[in-house]
Amino acid sequence: MMKQIRLVEPVVILYCFATFLSFPINQQYIYQRLWIEEFNSTVPYSGNGSQCETNHSNPNYIHQKEVQKKASYFSIKLDLSALIPSLVMSLILVSYGDRHGRKMSLLLPSVGGLLSVAVYFSASFFALPLQILYLSTVISGFFGSFATFLGGCFSYVADLAKDVKSKNIRIAFLDMVLGVSSGVAGIASGYFLQQLGFKLSFGIPAILHIVNIFYIVFLLEETVKKSEFRQSILSKEGLKEVFSGVYYMFKHSSSKKRVTLSLLLCAFMLYLFANFGPSTVLTLYELGSPLCWDSVLVGWGSALSTFGFVTSFLGVYLFSRCLKDPYIVSIGMISCITGAIVAAFATTTVSMMLVRLPFLFAAMPLPVLRSMMSKVVLEHEQGALFACIACLESLTGILTLAIFNSVYASTVMWFPGFSFLLSAGLTLIPFGILWLVSCIGYEESSHVLLVNESISTEEES
Repeated sequence: MMKQIRLVEPVVILYCFATFLSFPINQQYIYQRLWIEEFNSTVPYSGNGSQCETNHSNPNYIHQKEVQKKASYFSIKLDLSALIPSLVMSLILVSYGDRHGRKMSLLLPSVGGLLSVAVYFSASFFALPLQILYLSTVISGFFGSFATFLGGCFSYVADLAKDVKSKNIRIAFLDMVLGVSSGVAGIASGYFLQQLGFKLSFGIPAILHIVNIFYIVFLLEETVKKSEFRQSILSKEGLKEVFSGVYYMFKHSSSKKRVTLSLLLCAFMLYLFANFGPSTVLTLYELGSPLCWDSVLVGWGSALSTFGFVTSFLGVYLFSRCLKDPYIVSIGMISCITGAIVAAFATTTVSMMLVRLPFLFAAMPLPVLRSMMSKVVLEHEQGALFACIACLESLTGILTLAIFNSVYASTVMWFPGFSFLLSAGLTLIPFGILWLVSCIGYEESSHVLLVNESISTEEES
C-alpha cells in the first residue's frame, strides 16, 4: 500500500493546467471550424502571424465579425447545456464530503474532464459535426465540473487549516496555485497549437487528467476519517443528508449569522460574475480586430495574467497582517474596476499586455470572501458551505458565460470593449454589499460569536 499524503496542491496544478490548457484550444477550435464554414479557407490566426482583416470597409471585416458572433452564441449554447447537471452535482458532491470524504469531489470532475477532452479529440480527429461538442459539456456537468472541483479543494484545505488566522493565507495560496497553473497553461496552449495542431493538443490535457486520477486515488490522503462515514450516498437517508446539509446550516444559525452569510454569498457571486465575465470573451476579443492576435500571443496574454494571482497572494499575505478582511477585498475590487476600464480602450498589442498591471490585486476578493464565509460556520459545516458556494459558483459561471457572450455578440460591431466597461460597473454592487456587511458589525473576531450563537441554537433545538 502506497503511503498517502495530505497535499492537495498537485491535484490543483494538474487539473487546472489541463482545464485551462483546454479552454483556449477549445475556443479556437470552434472559431476555426466556423471560419472554415464561412470562408472555406484556413483559420486566420494559423501560422506565425494573424491575417485577420482590420479595414472596416472591406467585406471580409464584416464576415470575420460575423464568425466571432457565431462562435460567441455557440459557446452560450454549449455552456447552458451543462447548467442543470452541473448545479445538482456540485451541490451533492461537495456536501457529500462532510461525512463521506473529500476525494470524491476531486476525482469525479477529473474523470469528467478526461471524457470531455476525449469528445473534442474525437471531433477533431474524425471531423465530426460541431454539435457533438454538446456531449462534452453535458458529461462535464454530470461529473461535477470545475465548480465542484474547486469546492472540494477548498473544503479539503479548510479541514487542514484549523487555525482561523491561517485560513486567508491557505485559501489564497490555493487560489494562487490555480492562477499560476492557468497562466502557464495559457502560454503553453499557443505553442502546442502551432507545433502539434488541434488533434495532438487535445491529447496533452487527457494525459494530465489520467495522472491526476492516479494521484487522487492512490496518493492523496482523505481528511475525513472513515469512522465518520454515515449513510451511503445512494441510499434515501444519504441523499436526504446531502441535500439537508445546506438547509440546516442556515436553519440552526442565529439571525446575525444568516444575514452575514447571505450577504457574503451575494457579494461573492456578484464579484465572480463581474470579474469572470470579460475573460469569457477575451480570446475572441484578442483574435479579432484591432488586435488580431495569433494563438501564441493569446497564450502570452493568458500567461501575463498569472502575475495577478501571484501578486494577489502576496497582497493577501501582507495585508492580512495589518488590515481587516473587508479592506483587503475592497483593494482587490478597486484593482478590478481600474483594470477593466483600461482594458476597454486597449487597441494595441502593447496596451493590451500592459492591461494586466492594473489587475495585480483583482484576484484577492474571491479567496478572502471564501475565508470570511468559512470563518462564520462550524467545522462540520465546511462541506455544506463550500457545496453551497460551488452550486452558486456553477450557476454564476454559466450565467456569466451566457450573458457576457450575448453582450459581446451584440456590441462587437460598434464597441468590442463594452464588456469590460460593463464589468467595471457591476463590480460596484458587491463593493457596496461588502460595506453593508461591515456596517452590520462583521469583524474578523466576530466569527467566534457567530459560531457560539450557532452552537447555542443547535443545543436549544
